[in-house]
Amino acid sequence: MAVLAMDLGGTKLSSAIFSSLGEIVTKEVVPVNGMKGNEVAKVITTAIQRQLANHAIKSIGISVPGISRHKTGTVWAPNIEGWEDYPLANEIQGVAGRIPVGIDDDRACSIFGEQWQGHAKGCKDVVFLAIGTGIGAGILSGGNLIRGSQDIAGAIGWWALQKPFIAPYSNCGCFEYYASGGGIPKLTNDFLQRDATPSLLRNIHSADITAHQVFDSYDKGDRVAVMIIQECITFWGMSAANLVSILNPEKIIFGGGVFGPASRFIDAIKAEATKWAQPVSMRQVSFERSALGPDAALFGAANVALSKLNNNA
Repeated sequence: MAVLAMDLGGTKLSSAIFSSLGEIVTKEVVPVNGMKGNEVAKVITTAIQRQLANHAIKSIGISVPGISRHKTGTVWAPNIEGWEDYPLANEIQGVAGRIPVGIDDDRACSIFGEQWQGHAKGCKDVVFLAIGTGIGAGILSGGNLIRGSQDIAGAIGWWALQKPFIAPYSNCGCFEYYASGGGIPKLTNDFLQRDATPSLLRNIHSADITAHQVFDSYDKGDRVAVMIIQECITFWGMSAANLVSILNPEKIIFGGGVFGPASRFIDAIKAEATKWAQPVSMRQVSFERSALGPDAALFGAANVALSKLNNNA
């Protein structure tokens, strides 16, 4: 029995055929960078039609970056123009026919993936802290996903971790502004503009600096990069401490594109979190890197597809 899983990001759509045992049979990636709402939807429906023509697919699961509104079947994705309230479920069902379709946000899918085939197996209280272009958290409490009243729970990029409030926080949140894949270049440029410390990063045009270039400069001992990464470790540690104190989880699992290169800092992040967190909770929690890496949400989408199939049986 095969299911189709799809993980939509800000720049690409990953699609994979999964067996019921959680094995990837085939996988493909197509770009969506710069595309608008209808164009992105067309990429998704075309990929589904292509896969349906080649495989006996029993169910489809899709992970989207933002908010998946379960009551209406619409989605909100901040990085896709025209997806403020996009009727994605109707578009997908139009090409899927009678095949069941499940859509969920990338926060939920990431923790579902880890619970199914990763480091959250057997856990009832666990957080997947996704740090990529943006920041979000998939949260299991008592074995249940925390969704909130409008399916927005886990949007911790908006956590207030520093005062005073400044206008740029309105677009992405304080935490995401400083310590996401998109925030690290902003933090770097802010520092380079106000401080004259020599840096390899000054050889790169400010608009072209990326998080990965900051990590590369860190590896070369660049003083500015070291300061920037240390600042991020502080933010990641403070955030993890808040999660520990509020939720008392068994594990916090770090994933997303930044972890990745930042996974080497998990011990330092835990040391920072220990300063801030409720001490009894902090002593019993483990900090771990995602077992599924960049495919965590893709595995979660496959799990959504299987759950949809079982519920329709």
